[in-house]
Amino acid sequence: MRVTVVGAGVVGTMHAWQAVQRGHEVVQIEREAEARGASLRNFGLIWVSGRAGGEELDTALRARELWEEIGGHVPALGFRANGSLTLLRTDLERAVAEAALARPDAAARGYKLLTGAEARTVNPALRGNFEGALYCERDAAVEPRTAQVALREALSKSPNYTFLPGREVREVTGPGTVRDDHGDVHHADAVVLCTGAWLGGLVKELAPDLPVRRVRLQMMQTDPLGEALPASVADADSFRYYPAYGGEALDRLGDGQPQAPTAAAHRMQLLMVQRADGGLTIGDTHEYEHPFAFDTVEDPYDHLTEVVEGFLGRPLPRIRRRWAGVYAQCTDTGRVVHRQQVREGVWLVTGPGGRGMTCSPAIAETTANELGW
Repeated sequence: MRVTVVGAGVVGTMHAWQAVQRGHEVVQIEREAEARGASLRNFGLIWVSGRAGGEELDTALRARELWEEIGGHVPALGFRANGSLTLLRTDLERAVAEAALARPDAAARGYKLLTGAEARTVNPALRGNFEGALYCERDAAVEPRTAQVALREALSKSPNYTFLPGREVREVTGPGTVRDDHGDVHHADAVVLCTGAWLGGLVKELAPDLPVRRVRLQMMQTDPLGEALPASVADADSFRYYPAYGGEALDRLGDGQPQAPTAAAHRMQLLMVQRADGGLTIGDTHEYEHPFAFDTVEDPYDHLTEVVEGFLGRPLPRIRRRWAGVYAQCTDTGRVVHRQQVREGVWLVTGPGGRGMTCSPAIAETTANELGW
């Protein structure tokens, strides 16, 4: 079978990986020299802890297995089974964590409620103010800025794989056939469009009523911390953002402990991951209303700095870089991804939202199974 994958972000590259692993001939086309979208501008989290029960959690757990398996073949992914700590400061926050522990799928996620001292044993760099933590053993991380490059380098060792950067697919010319902006026509048995947040042009022509929206975020990264932060870190604002924590305890948190004004205005949570070089990736915000701002604003960064320094009990290292990113999210947030046949032999896979890095291996596996690869 011949497969054309359009897009070299993590979702597209995982589709190429699945196809090559199954013995198919793959051409992957990317309009940039390298993917530059949300697949790079994220935490690199394989984030099981907050996923909705049912299909979303099942997808995340399967993806977690696949990430570890692929990481064994491609060490440059930087896969590490580091787990996460959601730090707790108040009784209301602890109540949400206790409710999560009572879920029937808590064991599958690897939940455990830790005291402050136990959390500091997991992450000795956390010397600040908090009373406990919800630990999630199944969370993990990779290096987002280099993961796609590492996967593609591994793919390039197969004679069945071809990467064509700097080309934009402009037209579907027939069943399983597309034409790029160089005028070249690519024939395949299946075309999978994994174009991320690029929802205009050909995508809009093929799926004009696409149930997908774009979401903008802001993040930052520091110089090396100078010590290890073994587990990823979240604050209790993440309870408000992830569906696993919904319920009466979360309602009481919302009523009794409103978010800080800046966090509420920018729909914020703290997530923090240490990179391979020792720096910290810290975020994030969520903006849903179009048109998006073209600039970043400082208030969210100031808020995140204050929260992180409160947990670390020390000043942050120098901020090395700040950025904004945009990802595509199904408007029905209960769906893991939007997968649609848009022409004969042509499928569109988009809209995983903030789950793209986590779930992409399993999303690609599902596509391959459904298409009979």
